[in-house]
Amino acid sequence: MKKQLQNARRVVIKIGSALLVDDITGRLRRAWLEALAADVAGFRERGKDVLVVSSGSIALGRRHLGLDRGDLRLEEKQAAAAVGQVRLAHAYQDCLARHDLSAAQVLLTIADTEQRRQYLNARSTISALLKLGAIPVINENDTVATEEIRFGDNDRLAARVAQMISAECLVILSDVDGLYTADPSSDPNATRIEEVEELTPAIHAMAGSPRKRDGSGGMITKLQAADIAVRAGCHTLIASGRVDHPLAAIAEQGGGTWFRPHATPRTARKLWIAGSLKPAGRLTVDGGAATALAAGKSLLPAGIVSVAGGFERGDSVIILDSDGAELGRGLCAYSGADARRIRGHKSSEIEAILGYRGRDEMIHRDDLVLT
Repeated sequence: MKKQLQNARRVVIKIGSALLVDDITGRLRRAWLEALAADVAGFRERGKDVLVVSSGSIALGRRHLGLDRGDLRLEEKQAAAAVGQVRLAHAYQDCLARHDLSAAQVLLTIADTEQRRQYLNARSTISALLKLGAIPVINENDTVATEEIRFGDNDRLAARVAQMISAECLVILSDVDGLYTADPSSDPNATRIEEVEELTPAIHAMAGSPRKRDGSGGMITKLQAADIAVRAGCHTLIASGRVDHPLAAIAEQGGGTWFRPHATPRTARKLWIAGSLKPAGRLTVDGGAATALAAGKSLLPAGIVSVAGGFERGDSVIILDSDGAELGRGLCAYSGADARRIRGHKSSEIEAILGYRGRDEMIHRDDLVLT
């Protein structure tokens, strides 16, 4: 399974705070982060897109504010996150700059991955950063959280990011080296599971509970993250990051616990578009557009004859031919109002008509499935 990491075109790396911040001193483990940055640079040299979802802002910031007691109030956690995030971002910037890589800070909440408009904006920003060669360093936006901050949420956030950008591989680096049949600290007969084909109730029952005040949310949130990611067609690995150069070690030697999806990211997305969304509108296309769609092309505004429905950008729409027969379904890059204004026009005319530069395609082929 280690070949999945070697062959993946797009990889999300989730880093637990226990790896980044020394539990005793509260200081950043700089040497470890520098080694990780070297691994990321190696992946980039091999043509991979790499995203980092990093915990650690609260653990790093609380020391600087003198918040050394175990339990913190919500506003204290938010204050620690605000202070720690600045230091964390600078550390990533410095370590990646040694390899001529630019770090881009992206702060998200789970809501940004669930609410459609926010989801689309986040995905577009991250996609643009990857195209420009930057390394997105993503963290939960703890400073504005309205609910109590629970350590471990970044496991699920990493899975949502992997789903959002159609990553082939998610690597969750932590202070544990995989899923065990029982707690290895208390059961000498516990064995590590190398590969999980399906996340059954029995597998979930093997998870424990959170252990450290600033550490990960335990195996529970990691299995929840794996469940999200594999449903999106993303191979997922839970592995130890305790060694220097953890990504290089995994790529060369293997290890950890792999969770195998039953589809590719592209296939999973197509199935979701085809069956999980309620269409909010209809686009009728001409014969030329119908032929282009059948050949695997995107749907351009020039081929659209009429637009029906009050849909918003990112909503699902049905594509019909001139006889009213359904050709496919997809996620429209424009609202119904804007789609009506640009239908029948060339993509080069969109900016002049709408006053802003949107996508050239009404529906990109990655967001479209023929029915």
